[in-house]
Amino acid sequence: MSRSWASTRAVPTGGLLLVAALLAGCGALPSMPGPMPTDVVPSTVPVAEPDTTGNLSPDGFDAAQRMAVRIRNVGCSSLSTGSGFALDETTLVTNRHVVADSTDLQVSTYDGRDIAVTAASTAGLADLAVVRTAEPLPAAPVLAEVDPEPGDAVTVVGYPLGGRLTVTSGRVIGTTTDPLNENLGEVLVTDAAVEPGSSGSAALDEEGRVIGVVYAKNSTGMSFVVPVSTLRTMLADDTAFTETVPCATS
Repeated sequence: MSRSWASTRAVPTGGLLLVAALLAGCGALPSMPGPMPTDVVPSTVPVAEPDTTGNLSPDGFDAAQRMAVRIRNVGCSSLSTGSGFALDETTLVTNRHVVADSTDLQVSTYDGRDIAVTAASTAGLADLAVVRTAEPLPAAPVLAEVDPEPGDAVTVVGYPLGGRLTVTSGRVIGTTTDPLNENLGEVLVTDAAVEPGSSGSAALDEEGRVIGVVYAKNSTGMSFVVPVSTLRTMLADDTAFTETVPCATS
């Protein structure tokens, strides 16, 4: 249930050259595969590359890495990948475009486990989605109480290009009107590196708290993040999310 990153279209919006297909996956594959290809979604346990901060588990991953998940969307005519993070034991957060137009949504954890999905819902306003799982997720972060300030450190944890678990860092540059959906209002701009497949990654502060959800980048490498204040508001609204339906095969 993720929007395919089958093509890359650049859309100029107020001086920002934004990747219109966002960051949903690592690109469309030529045909629908049978087994999960190891070059898109590894079937083996990733090599641990722990940060120097955080409490490491026995397998060498810190809490921020353990809460990140890879999302693989098998659509009606394409395959794409995205990222997400646990909200609680059986709920994860990602982007709306990561779970749209899908026949099958597959989730895997930092240690290579496949987690069955029971349902997915998308927000009508922000590029957000909530996915329910049948099995417990390894770890969940804490949501920050307030949005970050310009200059604050930010860390992004996800699966760029559908590959290995990756941690990048940068600073909050400021805020801007959402280049893709002006009705959303203000979104965060950071210089933390993201790539196709990073959509849905958690953006974390120095304490490991979620300060937003990555959803796009522009041609100069700036990344765009739905702020935690928007995420909190929408999670508290029972009417904000609508359950998705599988795309119709032709």
